[in-house]
Parts: sequence; C-alpha cells; structure tokens
Amino acid sequence: MPHRPGPVRQFCALALAAGTLATLTGASDPGVKVTVTVSEIRSTKGVVRACMTTDPKKFPRCRGVPGAHSAVVPAKGAVTLTFTGVQPGNYAIALLHDENENGKADRAMGMMPKEGFGFSRDAKVRMGPPKFGEAVFAVGSEPVSQAIRMRYML
Repeated sequence: MPHRPGPVRQFCALALAAGTLATLTGASDPGVKVTVTVSEIRSTKGVVRACMTTDPKKFPRCRGVPGAHSAVVPAKGAVTLTFTGVQPGNYAIALLHDENENGKADRAMGMMPKEGFGFSRDAKVRMGPPKFGEAVFAVGSEPVSQAIRMRYML
C-alpha cells in the first residue's frame, strides 16, 4: 500500500507551490516606493496635487491615465508625498500648488500660471511645461526619491 501524505503535509506542499508560482508570475510583486519631497511652497493655502505617469503623450496630466499615480496633500512649507506599489518603468511627475482648491491650474490672461508648479528632476519651464523626456526618471526594484522645488510665476 503506497504512503499518502497527511493533510498538513499536503497543505504545506500546496502553499509552497502557490508561493513559488506567485513569485514566478510577479503576483506578489508589491512594487516600490517613490518619495517626493516638495520645497519652497509659498503659503499654507490649499493643497499640493501630484501626478506621476509613464505616458509621454498625456504628461503633465494624468487624470484618467491607466497606471498613473496621484496624490493630494495639504500645503505647508515643505511636503512629502509617497507613491507605493510603483511598478518598474519610466515616470515623470507634475505638481500643482492648488491654492484655491478648484482642481485646476489657474492662469492670468489665459497663459501665465497663477499658482505654483513643479516637475520631477526639477525640470525647467520655458514657454510651457517641460516635455516628458526632460522630467523622466527610472523606477527599478529599489525605492526612488525625487526633490522638487515649487516655482511661481506671479
């Protein structure tokens, strides 16, 4: 008569097999953490909105973009935002100091930003927001930190 493993042994074998399968398929991959430190915020009015995307065509927007990350925190002298579960890839971050909390970037005379803004890699603004390639940074398997200075035109 062949020897059959008991229920505990069967459960352990199944659990081990499931864990191995999850590792192989990446199902247990929680992603990494991206920490963003924002400095030079001029007031405590409103909130700081952040979006992080891999889509160069949508940047600097990411509302409704699949796989994009977003965060909103109260404004203060300096803030830290943390994105968790970020999968490897090339990302760019756009920030807005939404002082009146209306959910959009207000402009003077239709062109000049009235509220603060910033971009990953502290990318410069010329005649509009930087291109994705100017703000892009890589996320791999290790945590990533970005320091972004808030800028104001008015």
